[in-house]
Amino acid sequence: MISPGTNLRTLRETLGFTMEDVETASAQLVSKHNNERYVITVNRLSDFEIKDAIPDIHQLYALAVIYRREFSEMLSWYGIDLNQTAADLETSAPPRTHLSYALPSTAGIQKPVRIDPSFDPRTTSNFAPMVRQWGVVPVAYLQELSKKEYSYGYIGSEDLMMQPLIPPGSFIQVDESRHRLLEGNWRSEYERPIYFIGTREGYTCSWCMKSGDELILLPHSLSPVAPTIVRSKDADIIGQVVGVAMRLGDSRNLRDDAEDH
Repeated sequence: MISPGTNLRTLRETLGFTMEDVETASAQLVSKHNNERYVITVNRLSDFEIKDAIPDIHQLYALAVIYRREFSEMLSWYGIDLNQTAADLETSAPPRTHLSYALPSTAGIQKPVRIDPSFDPRTTSNFAPMVRQWGVVPVAYLQELSKKEYSYGYIGSEDLMMQPLIPPGSFIQVDESRHRLLEGNWRSEYERPIYFIGTREGYTCSWCMKSGDELILLPHSLSPVAPTIVRSKDADIIGQVVGVAMRLGDSRNLRDDAEDH
């Protein structure tokens, strides 16, 4: 396996740079950003190339710019693969509902293929996808979807609001452009809009109705959860749930695990 230092030296020589050229270019970054951390002296560059010393984050960025390489590629030489970000998220499972923007920005976006069964957070999340297997999808393929204001949520093991229609452990797709409550006579529970709601206590998804300056969060009729009333100013309607992905047979396990905690 080629060492990072060898890669750096080969790249520099291929581009025809001397070590002094690299130091001069890094000084330009220092001047542009008014940050001395970008500087790469000849001695320090020698340490990178010969001794395999590890650049700090500013120096590695400077090398990526100077050598015209993707920063993510440079990181991969030191054992950090940004394409593994989503898979590595399983190492922590925040117990509270949260917004997350953990997906890497790459020319090929990582698309979830199979959900990791070990992912078991306890609360509803506007989530960073936790998956076992990923496939690379070109960004061009997702351009149409990028025009939509979608966010994604995870229904936590303690959130039984829409059980059994949307059981705990489900992933939901939320259209943020549909954030106004719709009223009407719905022919079935499948037609009635479900909303993803943020409150001071966290997130949930539910049917909703307004009464004066209050927002009533309505659970499914078979849910053990009681309706929740919050002041409209204390609730944020993120959007309408337009898609659901669920793993059958897991709801009871998720609930049992929550009770164990």
